[in-house]
Amino acid sequence: MADQIQPVSGMNDVLPFEVGAWQHFEACTSELLTAYGYEEIRVPIVEHTELFRRAIGEHTDVVGKEMYTFEDRGGDSLTLRPEATAGIVRALISNGLLRGQRHKLWCLGPMFRHEKPQAGRYRQFWQVDVEAVGCPGPDVDAELIALSARLWQRLGIAGLKLQINSLGTPESRREYRSRLVEYLRARESQLDADSQRRLTGNPLRVLDSKAPQMQEVIRGAPLLTEYLDAESRAHFEALCSMLRSAGVSYEINPRLVRGLDYYNRTVFEWITASTGAQNAVCSGGRYDGLIAQLGGDATPAIGFAMGVERLVALLVAAGRTPLPTGPDVYVVVSGAHAAERALELVERLRSERPTVRFELNVGEGNFKAQFRRADKSGARLALIVGDDELARGVVAMKPLRETSGQSECPIAQLASGLDAALAAVGRAGDVPLV
Repeated sequence: MADQIQPVSGMNDVLPFEVGAWQHFEACTSELLTAYGYEEIRVPIVEHTELFRRAIGEHTDVVGKEMYTFEDRGGDSLTLRPEATAGIVRALISNGLLRGQRHKLWCLGPMFRHEKPQAGRYRQFWQVDVEAVGCPGPDVDAELIALSARLWQRLGIAGLKLQINSLGTPESRREYRSRLVEYLRARESQLDADSQRRLTGNPLRVLDSKAPQMQEVIRGAPLLTEYLDAESRAHFEALCSMLRSAGVSYEINPRLVRGLDYYNRTVFEWITASTGAQNAVCSGGRYDGLIAQLGGDATPAIGFAMGVERLVALLVAAGRTPLPTGPDVYVVVSGAHAAERALELVERLRSERPTVRFELNVGEGNFKAQFRRADKSGARLALIVGDDELARGVVAMKPLRETSGQSECPIAQLASGLDAALAAVGRAGDVPLV
């Protein structure tokens, strides 16, 4: 017997009994984004490596350690996307969709980072990415954050906390960076290996360290907010005022810096205490310089990404996922002639009653085995197509969740008879969220 091929580490299957929770999350998210005026965009999973190097930053952990990069047969360096913003920006530029236009966009799909797999963090992970392009003011920042807060309400996820900060402009951040490097170099012996590495290329990321031995150093570091330029400070104060007016609670976290180089001004995270060290479920910020950096017209923009696996886990933990959806009607087949006619009858019913879910028994099986399958399917009603019944021009109907007896219905009146039978027993899908 050949050895079994195991899945790639960190690349997880989503099995049929899990998919319902994913579909519920996706449907709620899509409906809300549409209501806010966001349009779906779909961009490639594979992009030129240079796109991410220029957008995310050479010295970030993502580019330096985590990307899945390979050379294709034509000699081009390609990368499985580690995030979606860069690809969306590239699509806007490539398709000539900027030039002063405004766009509100979202996409859903898998991203890839070679990280250590852990709860809520996989090497292939799914994200919803939301972007608002072309608006410079704090009003769109506030709307995006309010949108995410409304999504948690709609999903029934409680306990998420919003943290916000401002990174200022690149110019004010450079001044802060110099001061931070000076502070950290004076304490270099206290830094862990990751922080020593970041000190040279991306010192702001030291502030994001979760290592226990780093917390005292981080607490004493200078605050970025003390170096904000006047315009960024006014932008941030207006954002805070709008969030308060909208009833969105927040906490200012002056250590929140985000891990990608393209952010400026507003950054934010929604965090939960229930997923360990990897506690962010939704993160984002403003990236006003990225589009020009990638060759487009200078255009302000802001966006965020949500981790689907983490949010689905919170849905399941909160008991806010739909019950599995089974058929309304299970069709039991008995006899050689019935086996020939059953598909014809069921396909006709599917055309006449497209909202009713039918499962036709396939793979044979005796009467008892078929009723076991019918019971396991969750259907409320069994439709019995047998040689004896067909000879009399009828089919039989038997409720599966009630004690009422079996009845017969003329084939010529099957659709209306089915309506009455389903109304009497209820629909399998008529159940609330668990």
